[in-house]
Amino acid sequence: MTAPTASAAQSAPLATASLRSGPPPQTAMPAQPRPADLFASALPGSPELLRSVFRQHAAGVAVITAADGDRPVGFTATSLNSVSAEPPLLSFTTGTSSSSWPALRDCDHLGVHILGEHQKELAGLFARSGADRFGPGTGWSRGPHGVPLLDGVLAWLVCRVVARVPAGEHRVIIAEAVLGDPAGQGRPLLYHQGRFNALRD
Repeated sequence: MTAPTASAAQSAPLATASLRSGPPPQTAMPAQPRPADLFASALPGSPELLRSVFRQHAAGVAVITAADGDRPVGFTATSLNSVSAEPPLLSFTTGTSSSSWPALRDCDHLGVHILGEHQKELAGLFARSGADRFGPGTGWSRGPHGVPLLDGVLAWLVCRVVARVPAGEHRVIIAEAVLGDPAGQGRPLLYHQGRFNALRD
């Protein structure tokens, strides 16, 4: 019988260890002492608290578009989120008192546009109540399913609406991407502290 080589002998304990079931036991970390005034500035939950906290949150800027019959509608959104890769779902919120809500309530498809830092004016235009958002200064065209598509954006999607979820005075729109183009040039536009900002390294 041949004696095991040094390498085989060294690997034997590893092979034995791998047969043990379950993860190794973990030691619970003790709670860290906290200064007495750590929570002194904490505020109770309120609309203003939520707004104040999210002013600290830098978000990407998108424009959502839809067709209201033959009329294009759209608005600036900073609530855009990726929900799922399979199927490719995203979400955003809109107020039921907004001028775009009737179109979003009734449409089957909508457009999602990721804005670049060169599009601050466009973001402001689509955020401004009563503005002529699709006037002569806005480059756009009709896309698949009649969805209005904006020119010069970093990326765009045409999406099929799959759900409208009530959330207070808003609705969470969940939509599935059916077509798009991510090949635009430039850097993203951000929204922070109530202002549109360029990305800084």
